[in-house]
Order: sequence, then C-alpha cells, then structure tokens
Amino acid sequence: MMKKAENIIVGISIGDLNGIGSEVVLKTFEDSRMLELCTPVIFANVKIMSFVKKSFESTSMLHGIDRLDQIVLGKINVFNLWKEGIDLNPGTNDEKIGEYAIKSFVAATKALKEELIDVLVTAPINKYNIQSETFKFPGHTDYLNQELEGNALMLMVQDNLRVGLLTDHIPLNEVASHLTEELIKRKIETVKQSLIQDFSINKPKIAVLGLNPHCGDGGVIGTEDDLIIKPALKKIFDKGTLVFGPFAADGFFGSNQYEKYDAVIATYHDQGLIPFKTLSFGKGVNYTAGLNKIRTSPDHGTAYDIAGKGVADYNSFKEAVYLAIDIFHSRNQYKEISQKPLKTKEKQL
Repeated sequence: MMKKAENIIVGISIGDLNGIGSEVVLKTFEDSRMLELCTPVIFANVKIMSFVKKSFESTSMLHGIDRLDQIVLGKINVFNLWKEGIDLNPGTNDEKIGEYAIKSFVAATKALKEELIDVLVTAPINKYNIQSETFKFPGHTDYLNQELEGNALMLMVQDNLRVGLLTDHIPLNEVASHLTEELIKRKIETVKQSLIQDFSINKPKIAVLGLNPHCGDGGVIGTEDDLIIKPALKKIFDKGTLVFGPFAADGFFGSNQYEKYDAVIATYHDQGLIPFKTLSFGKGVNYTAGLNKIRTSPDHGTAYDIAGKGVADYNSFKEAVYLAIDIFHSRNQYKEISQKPLKTKEKQL
C-alpha cells in the first residue's frame, strides 16, 4: 500500500450492528468526496456490511480485505475481522451482537496503537450488552484510557463550542465528593493542552461552571464552589493559565457567555451535555482529548427505535470523521513547530 502524506486512514469500529451505527457509516461515505479526504477501514465483515447496505439501498461500494496491509486508498475498505454469518434484528438488545461490537473496537484500537490506521472513529455501542469476562469497561473511553498513553477526557465539540467535564459517568449524589483541587488542575491542564495541540489555539481561554445553583450563593446553597473550585481556579490562573469562573450554570449558555471562551468545563455530565446537545443541532462530536492517539465518535447512541429503517441522520458521524482529520493535521503541525522552534539570531558583541 503506497500511502501519500496527506491521505489519512480512518479506522471505524462498527458498534452495535442492531443499532444505526452501520447505517450512518455507509451513508457518510456515499459521498465520493469523502474518499478524497480520507480512506475508511471498517472493522467488521464485508458480507454483513453488504447486507446492511442493501437494507436501505446504499450506493456505497465496499472493498473487502483480510489483512490491514491490503488497504486500498480511496475505497471503503471492510476488514474481515470475522468470517461467520450473524443474524441481525435491528432495534433489539443482543449480547452476541455486543460481543462483535467489542471485537471490532478492540481490534481497531490495536491497529491505532500499531499505527496501521491514523485515527479512530467509533460507532455507538450499547453499554448494556458489551460487558463480559474479557471486557469490563463501562464504555469506549475507559478502555482507551487503559490502552493508550495520557489521561482521557470527554470533550464535546461542534465548531467553536467545546464542552469538557470535571466528572462524567458517576451518579449525581457522588459528584461533590469527587471534586478536588488535584482533579480540577488535571482536567483543566488536559483541556488546555488539547486546545493548543489539537485545535491550534495558542492562548486558550477556559470557563469553568460552578457546582451549586448560583455557585452556592456565598455558602447558602452549598460550600463546594467557595471552598474547592474558586481557590483551585485562582492557583491555576496565577500560574499563567487563562481560566475563569466558576460561573453560575443556569444563565451561562442562554446568555451566550460561552462564545467568549475556547472551551467550557462543566462540573458534571448533564450540566454540560444538555446545553451542548441543545446547541449543536445534531452535529456534535464526542472527542477523547488527552490521549496520544485520536478518537472521535458521534454524540448519539444506538437509536434502536429507528434502527433498520434507513432514516438515521448521519451528520454527527460525518462531523466526527471531519474532526478526527482536522485534529490529525493540527497535531502534525504542532509537532513540527515544537521540533523546529524559531531560531533567534545571537547578538553580536
């Protein structure tokens, strides 16, 4: 396989085959212009993808391969990860299908680590059917955090709107106990570094939302904002990071305050994701920041209610592919700049 410098290999884990993942993948690459930007490699089986293709009359042309050194640039490559047939029942929760979703994801992650693919885009999985003796992770991010270098952080992205989280998939009644100065410092540093190397923002400005209503109203509605968040942000700001807050979350997005910042960090999951998904109009992307490799995914789930009907909106998945490509270019540019700092002329005496 002759690989041009600008041709990016996009590995795709197929997700839950009873959901809409395979449909949005195929719809994304029906547009031949996508194949000028990148070369997709779907980790699945060409027979099952052909079956899905026929189910909604897709025009995508598939190219089956049995080894990753057989990738053909400009084609929709399907890496035959398994040979056996699978019975699909769109819209149903099936443990067997969950096994294939994880088989695809694990193989794609391995290929990413070995640099056989350049970036990874993951189709949605069902967190209820993926658990097994060999895979005991709640989702994609936790596994990637184990397998790749760095500290994973979920960053939701849509154009210039970027929302990260101090805490993610934990119960609401545990959020306050997880907030520490060390956690806040680590998450802000991860977001800052991602904005610099992944989004080419030299001096990023970051806003942090408060935990309690009105940031605690001076301790009347909780003390965490005054005792934990404010002091932590002051220390971080004093060391040169442009971090601001905490801001009362209720009016922050409605008043368009978020537009003044390069990223917003929410204290818990729904505080950040509800406004993000409201503002992103179905084009949001989940990016795993903080790792040494690039992984994106659409911001939706398996959507069992419309699976198999051919009506799924593929915009979020397409945006996930675009973002992975953009970040790949940004990181390469950042590496070049870092390795070749501007030389200053020595003063002549």
